[in-house]
Amino acid sequence: MAKKGQNVRYELMTTDTAAAQRLYTETIEWKTRVWDQAPADLPAEARGAPPHWLAYTQVDDVDAASQQAVKLGGKVVHGPFDLAKVGRMAILSDPQGAVFAVFKGVEDMPVSAPEGIGEFSWSELNTTDQEAAWSFYSQLFGWQHLESMDMGPGLGTYFMWSDPDKITRGGMFDSAKMMSFPPHWMHYVNVDDVPAALERIVRNGGKVLNGPETIPSGGVIAQCMDPQGGGFALFAPGKK
Repeated sequence: MAKKGQNVRYELMTTDTAAAQRLYTETIEWKTRVWDQAPADLPAEARGAPPHWLAYTQVDDVDAASQQAVKLGGKVVHGPFDLAKVGRMAILSDPQGAVFAVFKGVEDMPVSAPEGIGEFSWSELNTTDQEAAWSFYSQLFGWQHLESMDMGPGLGTYFMWSDPDKITRGGMFDSAKMMSFPPHWMHYVNVDDVPAALERIVRNGGKVLNGPETIPSGGVIAQCMDPQGGGFALFAPGKK
């Protein structure tokens, strides 16, 4: 079951659920069903914000975590609030402006295996101040530094962290500062074949922002954007 600091839910906040459904079901072969409690269209308080994927991170107490986030320099964007039969949650932003959510379910939440096809396997923070961001998240969620990797001249250091089960779950670096764009989280989804998935994305009106690219582990990644502007990324593991 989920522990504090683990991502347990991912939600697409978009302006066109039908178009988003077409792209993601064909690209990643997800199945969908109607759930009238939580429509994915941008709510009133989020109007003006671009479409985006939002990760919900498990905490022991949503209200306490929200208060701690503010003390650490973050902000409360919306909430805390309850969703009937689901749990309590709040949407927050870190001191640099990247948006995320905290969550405590009515029931224990399972944590998906990071290697499964169609599962979210990696969360990457593109920020303007990696050191300050790490101080914020490590105190808020108890994440542990796993290792760092030199990205090469002009690219800085890629900082990787693990969840309470010691599973590598994500990384962060100062890419937003280098590229002069707003800090944000980019979430990676596992697919069998990245180039084939990219063809389906383009066919459904999406864009390829970067990639495909082979990473040191032998896996292949690509960063993309759906037709409404929601950013996401793909990952296919290397051959063993």
